[in-house]
Amino acid sequence: MGIKRHTESAGIAVVTVDYPPVNAIPSDGWFALADEIRAAGRDPETRVVVLRAENRGFNAGVDIKEIQRKPGHQALIDANHGCFEAFGAVYDCPVPVITAVQGFCLGGGIGLVGNSDIIIASDDATFGLPEVDRGALGAATHLARLVPQHLMRALFFTASTATAQQLHHYGSVLKVVPRHELDAAALEVAKDIAAKDGRVIRAAKRALNGIDPQDVHRSYRFEQGFTFELNLSGASDEIRERFDADLAAQKDKN
Repeated sequence: MGIKRHTESAGIAVVTVDYPPVNAIPSDGWFALADEIRAAGRDPETRVVVLRAENRGFNAGVDIKEIQRKPGHQALIDANHGCFEAFGAVYDCPVPVITAVQGFCLGGGIGLVGNSDIIIASDDATFGLPEVDRGALGAATHLARLVPQHLMRALFFTASTATAQQLHHYGSVLKVVPRHELDAAALEVAKDIAAKDGRVIRAAKRALNGIDPQDVHRSYRFEQGFTFELNLSGASDEIRERFDADLAAQKDKN
């Protein structure tokens, strides 16, 4: 369990997220993820990184239970800093990052995927930000890199999800494949990149980031400020308590 990294073949580093059952990542996990991606990028032999996950879905965001368990606001601060580091590590990685997404990609998962260079998704993948239903904000910066502006707003305000097929239609997902073919499809693209000259690939990544119209670090940090404000006001605690009560009621019905 945790974050693992291995070399798949020449030039390809694979980073795997494994926090069963749903990959809700604790604070230290986000920092560990950032460390592994940075380490992969620092290796001069690496030409591409594949970010993948085990378990039911790619990512369920931060571990909300960790935030609720700990008194005060330190757990929230740690989660905010950890997400900022992980999202930034993906975006700033000196080589392209391919994300292989299965099942649900929620919350912090959108930050990882939105900051990646190439997305391969399984045909059961869905993408969304349930933040407003959890008393938080954030990662609209990254969702806006996946869908048009007005759809992003609709998804954010309603806490709805978009399918892999929809994102493929908009061009943000490169390929949609059956789940059992996901890893192979991501590695196929990775091998194509790894066959290029690493010096050119690294220069290309810097060039593309340099012409990006959005400063993802600044805009995400701006969003995080409102999350903290909602927590200080007590609104987030009230919403999370209602959410937990609703879950408990649903379990009792079943």
